[in-house]
Amino acid sequence: MAAKEGNKYRIFIRYGVITGAFLLMAFGIIWNMFRTTVVEANAWNERAEKQLSRIDTIAPERGSILAANGNILACNVRVCDIKIDMRHNKIKAMSKQNLIAKLDSLADTLDVRYPRFDPQTADATTRKAKSWRVRLHEEIEKAPDKRTRSLTIARHRPLEEFDSARKFVFIRDFKGAGFRCPLYKEEHSRRIYPYGKMANRSIGRVHEVVKDSTKRKGEIHGYSGLEKDLDSLLYGKPGYAKQVPLTKGYGTWVTTPPTPGYDLLTTIDIDLQDIVEESLQDICSETNCEWGTAILMEVSTGEIKALSSIERMTDGTYGEALNRAVLPYEPGSVIKPISMMIAFEDGIVSSVNQTVDCSPFQRTSDPHAPTVKTMKQVIEMSSNTGIARIIFQRYAADPAKYHDRLASIGFFDKINSGIAGEQIPQVRRLEPQNSKGQPITLTSRHLDLARQAYGYNTMVPPLYTLAFYNAIANHGRLVRPHLVRALRSEKGDSIIPISYIRDQICSPETAEKVKQCIHEVVWGEHGTARLVRDDRIKIVGKTGTAFPVEKGQYNAAKRRFAFAGFFPYEVPKYSCMVLVQGAAGLSANRTSGQVMKQIAIKMNARGLLQETPRLKAGTTDNRPTIAASFGNDSEKIAATLKQPVKQAKAKRDYPSGKVPDVTGYDLRSAVNLLESRGLNVTVQGAGRVVSQSIPAGSTAVRGQKISIRLAI
Repeated sequence: MAAKEGNKYRIFIRYGVITGAFLLMAFGIIWNMFRTTVVEANAWNERAEKQLSRIDTIAPERGSILAANGNILACNVRVCDIKIDMRHNKIKAMSKQNLIAKLDSLADTLDVRYPRFDPQTADATTRKAKSWRVRLHEEIEKAPDKRTRSLTIARHRPLEEFDSARKFVFIRDFKGAGFRCPLYKEEHSRRIYPYGKMANRSIGRVHEVVKDSTKRKGEIHGYSGLEKDLDSLLYGKPGYAKQVPLTKGYGTWVTTPPTPGYDLLTTIDIDLQDIVEESLQDICSETNCEWGTAILMEVSTGEIKALSSIERMTDGTYGEALNRAVLPYEPGSVIKPISMMIAFEDGIVSSVNQTVDCSPFQRTSDPHAPTVKTMKQVIEMSSNTGIARIIFQRYAADPAKYHDRLASIGFFDKINSGIAGEQIPQVRRLEPQNSKGQPITLTSRHLDLARQAYGYNTMVPPLYTLAFYNAIANHGRLVRPHLVRALRSEKGDSIIPISYIRDQICSPETAEKVKQCIHEVVWGEHGTARLVRDDRIKIVGKTGTAFPVEKGQYNAAKRRFAFAGFFPYEVPKYSCMVLVQGAAGLSANRTSGQVMKQIAIKMNARGLLQETPRLKAGTTDNRPTIAASFGNDSEKIAATLKQPVKQAKAKRDYPSGKVPDVTGYDLRSAVNLLESRGLNVTVQGAGRVVSQSIPAGSTAVRGQKISIRLAI
């Protein structure tokens, strides 16, 4: 009985302890509820209000930049960084020896798919030091809890590559996805440029904002080219989201969805851009120029079809550089046709055959005979004294009015072409007093007026010069040069209409007279650009030469060579401006003029100027020429065409160990033949091979460089 009483007593004690524990827990819960809802109510309400009032910004999808035919020049794509969690539970559970064996197999795969070294240049020591085996072993040697959770295997890869990586050795041993597999991806958008460096100064580039008073940190905005100038249209409008309470925790509620940026349809023609870049680089390489810029524009619309700026790099090659097309430079003689246009329009002269005295004037002289020249000859021989004497007939009494006359034709109006960094011309107004109120003599102002008339003491961007040459070709209508044709959104296209800086800067009759004068520069007996002639396409234009200013003074060892004009002369379709800087011994005739000539010839050969490409004058055989090829491909092509053709001649005897003769061959056949002898080939031009740097029959040295030149 006593034992039963004892057991009962112990049971009651146990129940009492349990009951007490529950009471304590209940008291604790009640106390915490009281503390949260009463004592700390304000703090919790403030925290909840802060969480629920937080507004998150949703970045919009940036618009694409498109070529005139719709090809993508810049766009966003979803990519991913592929990473591996070396602290994953399943990896931590593996023995070190087993892990090493499996990761070594994975490392061999990664060295092939995602090497950490350059496979083309890395030597054996570099390959070993930067191999994935070394990198993975570094992680294995660490304590399991000290290994990295985000070892990056590859960056900026297409999303589908992640699925391929899931099948790699070792990784495929982990069944399932998500947290069950140590391999994972981090997705993000990346701006890509499918055509690489083509027109990259015009298209521009983007970067992530780090610090800016007007933009949020981390946003992607343009910093050059169209990406910068039209950033507000490309960027779109950000969306907003707020936090809302759910049964468990918080969720995100989109209050304002983001608006994607506009897609920009540009005026850039990919084929013409390629022609312009190739022609500019070929001539700059041939003449060893420091830099060059070229603009090609459609006469009737003002659409900039191609734009290229290159510069000689330290290794001697040429790469895309500062966009000098919109920066002001002293133009030199390319300004004379604009001065002549004013003279015709103002009635200073009335006929292209009217004469002017070109004897020494205002500290300059004209070395070309005759002393008395017609208006055509003034432009043809680029007479400084002639153009100065013509302008003096109207503006000598008040030189400031020459500036006003330029302003009246829109010379200083901002073009707003869409090209980043665009500047307006700088031509000083020749006032009788300076900014300090000190008098300026008429003699001094006369000297400045003369220089302004023939292109000195002024600073004009090449794009502005081209715009006025384009107006001369366009019957006096000054159309606005532009890079953007339309804006595209989900609602459709918004076409940007053609606009005019001035509907008419001169009469069609005046424009025709200036055209006749410019014609003589290339086609006249004493023209300064006679080397630009080509019977297949009639090019006209004006040369210009100026000293570059370096460290505040003229550098007499260098020159800037300009050529501005249009083609075909009869019915102008395209205008072009080329500016290069090179050694003093060169000329615009041999540099910038040749760039424009090559552009026109290549366009003509591709049928871009007329339906049937024109042959050189005196050519009687109008059959198309088929380049020779290795393997008798040319014969097969001739048979397929079923029409009269002629084939480029080419030798077919190639002794072993000798450099073959590849003149007349197409590019692919020539490269195959030369590389079969162990030669490294560099190519210039387009068409079929017309010359090679190493004579045929020379001993072929494996690894030796050979340059071949192609022409149409």
